[in-house]
Amino acid sequence: MQTLKQLLPLLVLLVAIEKGSAIWCYRCTSATPGCGDEFNWRGIGYLGEACPEDDDICVKVIERKGTQETVTRDCLSSLQGFRTDIPADKYEGCRPGAHDAQLAHYVNNSIKELDVRRDHFSKTTFCFCFLDHRCNGVARDGASWKVAATLLAVVGVVGRMLL
Repeated sequence: MQTLKQLLPLLVLLVAIEKGSAIWCYRCTSATPGCGDEFNWRGIGYLGEACPEDDDICVKVIERKGTQETVTRDCLSSLQGFRTDIPADKYEGCRPGAHDAQLAHYVNNSIKELDVRRDHFSKTTFCFCFLDHRCNGVARDGASWKVAATLLAVVGVVGRMLL
């Protein structure tokens, strides 16, 4: 019981420190060296940046047409202003982009080279993550280190109480 009293302030402190800060995400495109499908944070030259909103989500957008692939890593709040194909379900994981019937029908340009259509890519996938900082770097399974540390501490305390 004494160990639990000593451990409780530490756990509260760990949770409280993270509560007030925004999530950090990598923000780059596949045109940046190291930011393509094979991600290398040393190649992009920095460790990401804080997202503009406190309740933001990291996003990795994979757009494909044939063999051409474009990868964009960013915060969800930065993409919401101009992307209309973001899926409604934004929970952890990957899903196909939403179908937008009006996508690319807002431009009627007679000069083909000046056409700014957004339906160039045939397949768009959005991968969302918010359980850990810089989680849009690579696709991986697993929980946040804080959740794992808290569970380990609780198991340790309960194990000592039972012995």
